[in-house]
Amino acid sequence: MRFACLVVVAAVLAASSPAALAYAEGEAPPRVNVDFEVGAAAVDAQDWPSAIGHLTAALKADGANADIHVLLGYAYRRDGQPDAAIRQYADALRLDPTHRRAHEGAGEAYLAVGDRAKAQQHLGALERLCGKGCAEYQDLARAIGAAR
Repeated sequence: MRFACLVVVAAVLAASSPAALAYAEGEAPPRVNVDFEVGAAAVDAQDWPSAIGHLTAALKADGANADIHVLLGYAYRRDGQPDAAIRQYADALRLDPTHRRAHEGAGEAYLAVGDRAKAQQHLGALERLCGKGCAEYQDLARAIGAAR
């Protein structure tokens, strides 16, 4: 029942969003990736298996979207699957080497498998991208510090 409710909510939100309504007359409305919307809602609900399933389906529709890879990596990491998370973060970084959340998530996933050196590499990348003041740098720095 919960899944059906999420699908209905995602469809209603997608159909009523300003982005879905803001298109010129005679043009097709923008395509909405419902699996991404439902997967994101499942992440918010910390329903990792549902998030993984929907975000995997979302990638089939839009495999070049780094944000989907990052969110899927996060779901895998929170589900206790750091190796799968690392693969998703790597895919996101191949698509967008400057994706700060991908660097942060990859660093945290590497910490989960005990690879502190790779976590430090991602921290260095974040420092180059946004400095020590950005949230992603600070979050990863705290995680590295806590892993000592």
